[in-house]
Amino acid sequence: MPAKIIFMIQPFITNDIVLFGILAGLLALIFYTSSLHHPFWRKFYAIVPALFLAYMLPAVLRATGLISEHWTISQNGETHTVHSQLYYIATRAFLPAALILLTLSIDLKAIMQLGWKALLMFFTGTFGIIIGGPVALYLTSLMFPSLLQATGHDATWRGLATLAGSWIGGGANQTAMLEIFQYNKELYGGMLLTDIVVANIWMALLLLGIKYNDRINRWFRADTSDIDRLVEKSEQFRRQNERIPQLRDYMIMLGVTFAAVSAAHLLASGVSHWLKTHIDAVADPKSFFSSLGSHFFWLISFATLFGIGFSYTSLRRYEGVGASKLGSVFIYFLVAIIGMKIDIYKIFEYPELILLGLIWMSIHAVLLIAVAKWSRSPYFFLAVGSQANVGGAASAPIVAAAFHPALASVGALLAILGYVVGTYGAMLSAWLMAWVTALMK
Repeated sequence: MPAKIIFMIQPFITNDIVLFGILAGLLALIFYTSSLHHPFWRKFYAIVPALFLAYMLPAVLRATGLISEHWTISQNGETHTVHSQLYYIATRAFLPAALILLTLSIDLKAIMQLGWKALLMFFTGTFGIIIGGPVALYLTSLMFPSLLQATGHDATWRGLATLAGSWIGGGANQTAMLEIFQYNKELYGGMLLTDIVVANIWMALLLLGIKYNDRINRWFRADTSDIDRLVEKSEQFRRQNERIPQLRDYMIMLGVTFAAVSAAHLLASGVSHWLKTHIDAVADPKSFFSSLGSHFFWLISFATLFGIGFSYTSLRRYEGVGASKLGSVFIYFLVAIIGMKIDIYKIFEYPELILLGLIWMSIHAVLLIAVAKWSRSPYFFLAVGSQANVGGAASAPIVAAAFHPALASVGALLAILGYVVGTYGAMLSAWLMAWVTALMK
């Protein structure tokens, strides 16, 4: 006989199919209103990008209690967290599918010609996270001295090390930091909350900034010619191969794409399992090479490789029947589903940690802006370089594709680099935060 549920905290909608339908309806509403010629909507979308709305409206619905990405139930005196499966499906199916479709007509040689500024902004973002942690800890502790009072496995700097891992690399690097510095897992929820709230606020600001891309580039005095050439080359190829799509075109595109996603999952499982089984350094969560055991790391890597491989075949001609547009559909659904993770009310639950995280991210942002201004780097490199660190493979391609679908693969490639440097960068930041803690005491 099933146990009786005696208490629950849950949204009104808990059925994933209904939830998906609501998000689909939101996206339809956004695209419908953005296509209207009414003066109000024209002025509204001149200020607020459609992608930003797709990201924030689910957060507003979550704040009303209608929907949520997760909820808790109390059963026989024990509390359990129930998660919607939409985020898992979006990141494991929609994201790799989008990467393949958006990379289908890629010109890899042209991407390599984007130059050193892309790497400069990426590593500037990395450096901003490394030094931002200890500076933010110092400044916040002046207002909240309790941040430095915990000792042993409860020490705040140990928890903040997991944030550094997440904001330089991704989930695998974050887990590695949790294992390396042995932060008290009972306190870990506050760090996860800070990660979600601050990272999503920053991503929202980056998406909003895309609307003002040209104005920002003029202020940076940035040379966007290489990016413009890549976009124009992609558009020219699309126009040359453009034709009215038939049912067979959609079936072939979707069939090949999801067959490749399936193959990417199989290869990712096999490679990650083999590496963790046969290489001790990969199996050890404390090792620099631990991220190589991440299934998600290999999934994104193989999906990107499949897309690049297809770009050298006749499949690249499917750009002419809307391959990148189909990939953008998956991106928009992914954005809306990620938006469900934003809990506006949670901002007030851990004020000292949220403040610390906001200061930390501000240091990251100011450093990026300063270097972009000095080097005359385009806003595209700033936004994607930042998200390749802070958001990782789940959001860097989203931000890149928001500039133009042809640029999504740039975000994916930089995000993979983030996985590689994430563990060492986070360890350095953690040691600096430990030094600040000892100094302030």
